[in-house]
This record gives sequence, structure tokens and C-alpha cells, in this order.
Amino acid sequence: MIAIINYGAGNIRSVNNAVARLGYKAEITSQADIIEKAEAVIFPGVGAAGDTMASLKKLGLVPVINHLVESRRPLLGICIGLQVLYSGTEEGGWCECLDIIRGRVKKLPAGLKVPHMGWNQVKQKKAHAIFSGIPDNSDFYFVHSYYGQPEDSSVILAETEYGVNFCSAIARDNLVAVQFHPERSGDLGLQVYQNFFKFAGVKK
Repeated sequence: MIAIINYGAGNIRSVNNAVARLGYKAEITSQADIIEKAEAVIFPGVGAAGDTMASLKKLGLVPVINHLVESRRPLLGICIGLQVLYSGTEEGGWCECLDIIRGRVKKLPAGLKVPHMGWNQVKQKKAHAIFSGIPDNSDFYFVHSYYGQPEDSSVILAETEYGVNFCSAIARDNLVAVQFHPERSGDLGLQVYQNFFKFAGVKK
């Protein structure tokens, strides 16, 4: 079973629709026991990191996400689901996040149109199952005003240029997270989901 973490953020239905298009069944849930039992977990989201952290704490999902990562369960973070994995974010001044990936989330440089919204190239820095069958420098759809900067460069899976060369995908053990939105990125976005389910060993 695939679990999609529901912490009150938008865009969750779009993620579920993308999963369904591939022939998989997912459960949108905020229940810890269901998330813990899932073969693969998707942590999606849009909006502000501070609101996301507040919701995760209120729902008691912070220890659940930490345990998923510690036990090396397959977890795919998307957009805010990537950013809150970092130690903290400069959004709203400063907000402590999950500290799963050491580093900070920073605002895109001044002078750029923000949010960064639309298609942009994703440059793969190393091979990973999540990009299987996806050509390097393929375009994916972005909507964000902040970007994560990990302390450990070995977790950087891909980078994208928008005023600054920023980390647009990370991978460590069974944790994968992307800044772009696969569910809004056409066939290649669906391929990202398909690759993740294969990586996780999920059967239809």
C-alpha cells in the first residue's frame, strides 16, 4: 500500500490522481499507524514551511516521518515535503524543520521573478533509480520561492539553475525528495512516480 501524508496542504489530490493513472492505489491519510504500515510513502505539499511544520506537530507526524527515514522506509518528498526535511528555513525569518538533512532553506536571489514558476531543466548529478529512463536535463514543473542547500553535497541528486544553481533533488538511503512537482510534469513526472514505486518494491 502507498500512503500519501495528509497534513492539510493542497495538491494532495493531484498526487493521488497521478498515482491512480499509473494503476496504483494510494491512501491519503494523517494516521500514524497507516503511514507506518505502508510499503511506500509520499510526502507532498505546497505552501509555507512554517505552516507545514505546525500541522505535522499538531497531527503527531514528526516522529512518524523521522522513524520512516531512520528505518530506511521508501519515502518520496515533494516541494515543501523536501524543504522541511532540512534543519531549518529562512522563510518567515527562521523556522526549525525536521533536521533529517543537515542544511538550510534559503530564499531565491533578489531580482528574480518569485515564485519560480514553470518548466526548468533538472541536471542529474549522479545515477539513481528515481531518474531511470529519464534523459538528463529534462524539464520539470516548479513552483517555489525557496531552495534547500544541504551541508553534505553527497546527498545532491540533481541541480537546477534559476539565478543560482540550486539542489532540486536529494537522495539518501531510501529517502528521495524533489523540489519540482512530478504530478504536474507530464509523462516524465509520471515516470518519476513509477520509478519510485519500482524502487520501493510496490506491486500493483
